[in-house]
Amino acid sequence: KRKKNPSVITSGLLYKDLLRSEQENWKENSARYKYMIKRIKRKLEKLHDKYALNLNSPRIRFGENVYFEENGCIFLSKADDDKANVLFSTDDTGFSNTHIQRIRISPDQRYMAVSLKSENSEEATCVVMKIDCSPVLEKVIPNTFSFEWATNDVLFYTSQKNLKCQEVFMTTFTNEKHTKLVYSEQDERFFVDIYCTKDRRFLTINSNSKTTSEVWLVHCSHPFKPPVLVQARTKGVIYHMEHRNDEFYILTTYGEPAEYKLMKAPVASSGMENWQLFYALEEKTKLIDLEMFSNHCIMFLQRNRHLYLDVISFVSCSVQSIKLPTWACAFELESHPEHSTSTCYFQLTSPVHPPKRFAYSFKANNLIEQAEQEVPIIRNCHTTRLLAKSKDETLVPITVFHNIKSEELHRKPLLVHVYGAYGIDLNMSFKEEKLMLIEEGWILAYCHVRGGGELGLNWHKDGCQLNKLKGLQDLQACIMLLHELGFSQPKSTAVAAASAGGVLAGALCNTDPELIRAVVLQAPFLDVLNTMLKTHLPLTIEEQEEWGNPLADEKAMKYIKTYCPYQNIKPQPYPSVFITAYENDQRVPLTGILRYVQKLRKAARDYASRTEREGNWIPNIILDIQANGSHCDSSWEVSLNE
Repeated sequence: KRKKNPSVITSGLLYKDLLRSEQENWKENSARYKYMIKRIKRKLEKLHDKYALNLNSPRIRFGENVYFEENGCIFLSKADDDKANVLFSTDDTGFSNTHIQRIRISPDQRYMAVSLKSENSEEATCVVMKIDCSPVLEKVIPNTFSFEWATNDVLFYTSQKNLKCQEVFMTTFTNEKHTKLVYSEQDERFFVDIYCTKDRRFLTINSNSKTTSEVWLVHCSHPFKPPVLVQARTKGVIYHMEHRNDEFYILTTYGEPAEYKLMKAPVASSGMENWQLFYALEEKTKLIDLEMFSNHCIMFLQRNRHLYLDVISFVSCSVQSIKLPTWACAFELESHPEHSTSTCYFQLTSPVHPPKRFAYSFKANNLIEQAEQEVPIIRNCHTTRLLAKSKDETLVPITVFHNIKSEELHRKPLLVHVYGAYGIDLNMSFKEEKLMLIEEGWILAYCHVRGGGELGLNWHKDGCQLNKLKGLQDLQACIMLLHELGFSQPKSTAVAAASAGGVLAGALCNTDPELIRAVVLQAPFLDVLNTMLKTHLPLTIEEQEEWGNPLADEKAMKYIKTYCPYQNIKPQPYPSVFITAYENDQRVPLTGILRYVQKLRKAARDYASRTEREGNWIPNIILDIQANGSHCDSSWEVSLNE
């Protein structure tokens, strides 16, 4: 049963009709999968119960005190005690439909600031509690992004409006309470957040665009003095500040090569002309995270497609490099580790391996595997790392997972993952549904194409603006190599992508539909040209550094037209497409997705009507519009239902 809809959305009434039509269409389609949904849901719940260990909950250590979050509550316990006191509950404070995102404790532990976020909004609410006696709600600050305590009773925070974050405020909890604006960013391309150096000496106000940054400092001993500029923004230079022993340590792209390096400068003269190289990364090394401690600096790196831990000793001026277990694809540092700790805790994971806790001991100089939780390592899954040769001879990494017992891999279904934008890596953390697919005989492939950040900053630069087609060529090469090596075949291959990953997945549907049978997209960006022409949308100006500016640059306009998924739909055979979209998505407007679906269905129908021959099929193009939820990561319950 097919409903005929025009391919252009021209009015609010037509939009509502289309919305209703798609919701009816989805209801009709989903009924066919009722029993499969029940089976999959039961299996995922079983896996979740087996592996859910609350390892990702925020956990903050303050001497002997440990603050942690569990089931919408924040608890305080002693490090060696099982007893815990409830300091905060989302239910008891009237925020029952939110989850806890961030916890910040004041230096004297009298106040606690907590950010709460609902499923339907990207803006968070900051709640400040007085916790020295019985917990008391002190202040509620709506629409916040980041916040830090400068002193025992002075909190700095950023306000977020319409996805933009450009103002920093200071609020006091002294006898004379007041709030004032301390910084305002005027350039729409820049996003502001705040951070406290690990030794709590400085609060940094960081204003970043996609390619350039500028930092202002507030000395925590003098929070009421105006912020001081470190180095005026220089196009193409990104930098972040840390502090130790009256010296600044600057993580920056300044100098050649234009990859991250660690530099240092005296506090008294912190300008770029005084930055001296302290530690440089090897070529094609991706810096994932950096953490400063009192006598050490830890860098989490990706080198030669494996994860490494580089430990720099400030005392002995030595570097120890440790290769992490080969199964690991992603890591997460323990939330807010103590500056003076003798041990650094972190988790390692992969799409099919649940998080496992590790520790690095600074005293013993070695890696310790934490066995107390007994997280089973998945042993029936094989990990293969490949390199595909792209059109310009560039070697593109692929990570492949499959069941070790699988025979005749060319007959197995293959799910290809792609992103390739903003210098962001593909998400390689554990997901119950990925392990379920492995157990059911699927092959999973993660294509680390240009535009992402897997091989450093230049890997991103080679796949953005007028290089965006290189990411598409990389994806084509990856899928072709997988098929050549006997990993599945086109009729059993699907592609999965989310958000900006939809650009490459959608472009592949237009250029090489014969390579794949199905595409699964979540909140996909599919109409690049029309979006980048609308400067009233919240992210258009900010995104010009990624996609180009078609309004001011004819070359950018023509180039975007060559790959934009919506612009290049034509009557031809297409794979089946399943799209999940969100009614209130601020990042990817639903109107663009509705337009795309209408145009794609029409093209598929036109091709089928022109080429009526035996074996011809019309692809299934389904749009599931979620009334709730947002563009960003969902809770376990919401993602399970999706």
